[in-house]
Amino acid sequence: MSKPTIILATSNGVGMGHLVRATAIAISLKDVANPIIVSMAGGISEIPSYLGIRCEYIPGRDRLWMSRDKWDQYLRDRLVALIEETDAQVLSFDGAVPYPGVVAARSAKPKLTLVWVRRGLWQKTLMRFVLGIQTSMMDAVIEPGDFAREYDHGPTSKRHEAITAAPVSLFNEEQALSREEARQQLKLDLKRPAVLVQLGTGDLDVNQKMTAALEGLIGWKDLQVVVTKEPIDKAGNSLVPAGLDVRAIRYFPLAKVLHAFDGAICATGYNGVHELLPAKVPTVFVSNIRGTDDQETRARWCHDFGFALRANQADLADITKTVKQLQNPETRAG
Repeated sequence: MSKPTIILATSNGVGMGHLVRATAIAISLKDVANPIIVSMAGGISEIPSYLGIRCEYIPGRDRLWMSRDKWDQYLRDRLVALIEETDAQVLSFDGAVPYPGVVAARSAKPKLTLVWVRRGLWQKTLMRFVLGIQTSMMDAVIEPGDFAREYDHGPTSKRHEAITAAPVSLFNEEQALSREEARQQLKLDLKRPAVLVQLGTGDLDVNQKMTAALEGLIGWKDLQVVVTKEPIDKAGNSLVPAGLDVRAIRYFPLAKVLHAFDGAICATGYNGVHELLPAKVPTVFVSNIRGTDDQETRARWCHDFGFALRANQADLADITKTVKQLQNPETRAG
C-alpha cells in the first residue's frame, strides 16, 4: 500500500519558526507518509539537502509583486496544481492566519482534508475575534504542545476544538552532535567559550535590544559570539559594540549543533524554547512582543521554574545586566 501524500504549508511568519515546525513534523511523518513542505519563507531553500524530501517555495504576498486578491488566487492555483500532481490527501497550514488561498484550495478539492496547525499562547490581539470563523473552515485543528501551557490564558486556551500534540522540536539528543563535533561543523575554536545569539533585527527597538544584549557579553574573555543573521540595521550599520568577536553562521538545523554553545540569548519563540531547554543550553530570553505569540508569558514560565533567565524586554539596561549574568560559570551551571 502506497503512503499518502501530505502537504505541510507554512506562512512566512517572523523568522524560521513555522518552517522549523514543519520540518520537525515532516521528519516524524516520513515513515508513514510522503510529506511535502510548501512555504512562503525564503529559508526553505536550506531544507531539501538535510531532509531529503520535496520542498516548494511560493513567494509571499509581502513581496508586493501583485495585489492581495491576485496573490490569494495565485496561492490557490499553486496549491491546487500540487495537490493534483501528487494526489495529496491532506493539506496542513502552520500560521496564525490561514490564508484565503489555502481555504480556497480546499474548496476546489472538497475531498481534501484541511488541517490548521495552530500554536497556543496567543496574545489578546484583534485576531482573537476571528478564531471561530477560521476554525469553522478546518477539518481539524492541531495545537503543538507547549512547555508553558499551564500559563496559557490567551484566546486559544478558551477553545476546545484543538487536538493537543506533544511539543514539536527539531532537537533530538540522540542525533545532536557532541560539543567537539558541533564546533567543528561551525568552525569554532574548541577551547574558547561560545555564545549563540538569536535575536531579530530591523526596526529601531529590535536593533536596540540586539545591541543591549551584545553589550552584556563584553568582558567575557576569549568569547566567540555566533549570530544567525548579520547584526546590522536597515542602513547597513553594525549593531555590534566594540570588543566582541561576532560571526554570522548559517546552519540548518541549528538544533543539531546546540551543544557547541556555553550559553544563548534568544527570543522566547516556540522553537527557541523547545530546542534550547531540552539541549540544556544556559539561556537568557528576550521576548519579541510583536505578532500573536505571547512570548512574555512563555519567558515567565521559563524563569519561574528556573529553566532560564528572563530579561525585561522593555528595559535595555536590564537586558544588558541579565545577559552579563551568563558570564558567571555558577549561573551557567545552575
